[in-house]
Amino acid sequence: MIRDLIFPYPYIIEKMDEYYKPNLPPVKVREDNRTKKSPQKRPSKKKLTILIATFWDYPHIGGLSNYITELSKGLKKQGHRVDIISPNLFPSATVKNLREHITPKLKEFFLRRYGSYDKKILSNSRLLYIYEQMLQKMDLEKYDIFHAQDIFTANILGRFNSNYNKPLFFTPHGMFTFKRLKFNLMEKGSIEETYYKELERKAIEFASQLIILSDSFRDSLTELGAKYEKMTTVITGINYPEKYYKKKLGSQEKLVITCVARLGPRKGHNYLLSALSHIRQYTNNVEVLIVGDGEMRETLEKQVHSLDLPMVNFLGSRDDVPYILSKTDIFVLPTINDSLPIAIIEAMHSGTAIISTNCGGIPELVKHGKTGIIVEPGDTEELAQALRFFIVNKQARDKASTNAFNFAKTHLTTDGMIRKIESIYNKF
Repeated sequence: MIRDLIFPYPYIIEKMDEYYKPNLPPVKVREDNRTKKSPQKRPSKKKLTILIATFWDYPHIGGLSNYITELSKGLKKQGHRVDIISPNLFPSATVKNLREHITPKLKEFFLRRYGSYDKKILSNSRLLYIYEQMLQKMDLEKYDIFHAQDIFTANILGRFNSNYNKPLFFTPHGMFTFKRLKFNLMEKGSIEETYYKELERKAIEFASQLIILSDSFRDSLTELGAKYEKMTTVITGINYPEKYYKKKLGSQEKLVITCVARLGPRKGHNYLLSALSHIRQYTNNVEVLIVGDGEMRETLEKQVHSLDLPMVNFLGSRDDVPYILSKTDIFVLPTINDSLPIAIIEAMHSGTAIISTNCGGIPELVKHGKTGIIVEPGDTEELAQALRFFIVNKQARDKASTNAFNFAKTHLTTDGMIRKIESIYNKF
């Protein structure tokens, strides 16, 4: 039967049944063909074999990829063995065959059971199936630790883990459903909300422990069923090139403001440009560097032209961000939605005064009035005032730079992050 073949996640279908209310018996579950292992006490090991799983391609540009890289390198430096599994590592021919095999069967299942199908759920179910089939071919028994980086791999590994009884850790890099509802990428009360919320809830249930990037995740995770004692905050650390630590390159003629971020709608570049237009009289000796690329570039370039902001320069994607930050006096990230941006962590290590927004875990990094200035997201006037303050007040700018650097050296290093994560692993 189609339903026996496809759905190893009965809890998802139960929630979809509650939504559609089909007059059908409960879906049967396809069992994994591995032999189930009995729970057993494992000897304590100093060196672990760890599987890091992500549902997104790796490596790529962005915070998740940077986190996985730093986590993997740091653990290997401590002598652990680390494997990373991501969709782009699967053989393309095999993926193509699996996609062609499963897509019509999924469509048929949804049409028979509900009379229609949601395209996003169809696509996600197909990707879950393909990922699961790839994991079926792996020797998962050899791993001491599973560490999922998203709700999807947490669900896949969680189901498989009923056979292995391994410690399974889950690090959410964003609140999937909450963000999509907030930005109208998902309709409130829709089948998509039902589907993805259940995946989030079950990912939390499967996890031995949630390793979260900032305390800002706690309320949302608690609403989904997470217990306080099941969440441990470990702020991301990075290895920053020491040659760029607090070394501004020479006496610069102009004050440099830099924004490093993908040119997408949620990063708020448009608010930065508007704010600059409000303080034009203070920008005669200012250069603004926009580092990054994305779908908003043409729109933002037009905004620069219409606002007559000759001090703004688009540098595109760069692989020398530490060098650029070494020339930077003020770092600005006007994001309207974020978790814990790596760019801010890099800017703090560079010893730069920071302006950012009250989003996600950013206020846990940028202490308002100490390591930088926090403004409300989308508040152009408040952002303009913060920019003006740092432009004209060198003493405050230098103090914030020094405080940011000291905070980064103390709290935002890879070694510190790895020590905390190792201690969590070893508890289990």
